[in-house]
Amino acid sequence: MSPKKQTAVIALGGNAITKKGVPDTIANQFANTRQSLSGIIPLIKNGYNIAITHGNGPQVGNALLRVEMARETAPILPLGICVADTEGGMGYMIEQSLQNRLRKEKIKRDVVTIVTQVVVDKDDPSIKDPSKYVGQFYDYNTARKYAKERGWQIKKDADRGWRRVVASPLPIEILESKQIKTLVDKSVVVIAAGGGGIPVFIDDNGDYDGVDAVIDKDRASALLAKAIGAELLIILTGVDNVALNFGKLDQKLLGSIKYKEMKKYLNEGHFPPGSMGPKVEAALGFLEMGGKKVIITSIENAYEAVSGNAGTIITV
Repeated sequence: MSPKKQTAVIALGGNAITKKGVPDTIANQFANTRQSLSGIIPLIKNGYNIAITHGNGPQVGNALLRVEMARETAPILPLGICVADTEGGMGYMIEQSLQNRLRKEKIKRDVVTIVTQVVVDKDDPSIKDPSKYVGQFYDYNTARKYAKERGWQIKKDADRGWRRVVASPLPIEILESKQIKTLVDKSVVVIAAGGGGIPVFIDDNGDYDGVDAVIDKDRASALLAKAIGAELLIILTGVDNVALNFGKLDQKLLGSIKYKEMKKYLNEGHFPPGSMGPKVEAALGFLEMGGKKVIITSIENAYEAVSGNAGTIITV
């Protein structure tokens, strides 16, 4: 019998498809997507079974803007549908870009996108106290007006203005995980749980129903990795390494590190909730669920990080 292939889940950050300072055209999104594959191809060449997840923050923001601009002339699309739409559209971009790259590399691997539902608890505390910013910035009076007319909850986003906030409940179950695992185990590259997946809850009748919320992409990626038996979780983001005292004179980059030490730093408050915190929590959660290794690094350093020569590498 041939040895079992290792499985990796690769979580592409929002900067994989939409880059700051670059016009967010579809042509540019395709170009950025093709560039983001540089860290994935070596894993495929090395025989890994692969599932790919991705962020969708900028794309959902654009989708919500279109909804607002068309409010008087087209049906309103709820947030859950916007998440589903962007998951399909972005999955298409990643799928086609990867298919073309594999063909050029003469690698015969099928690629498929699965629009993914993720179960959350309808009583998750974040639903009563939402804190995830979505959509556009408004002045205070406009934000209050929209809150009254549309039933939004609003909060101030630093000094940039007022924005709508929605819940970000913890993911409990990936509904399509069995199908994803079946495909991944057959060496199909699967793109799934885009943007954290479409949040759904189970109602009193046992039916699934959508909820206007967003799920953290890295937490959903860790849950997916557990569900399909992945040994490796790779979180690709905008920095080369996780750092202590990020941006300060005494900043310290973290390389290879053990779970216990990283947990200690997290508990000491080194990783803010609005930036690196959810990624570190997702990484540690994956290791707690039986994962073997997590890599957090930039897209550009992905290949070197997998080789052990770059990035922050967390092991049990």
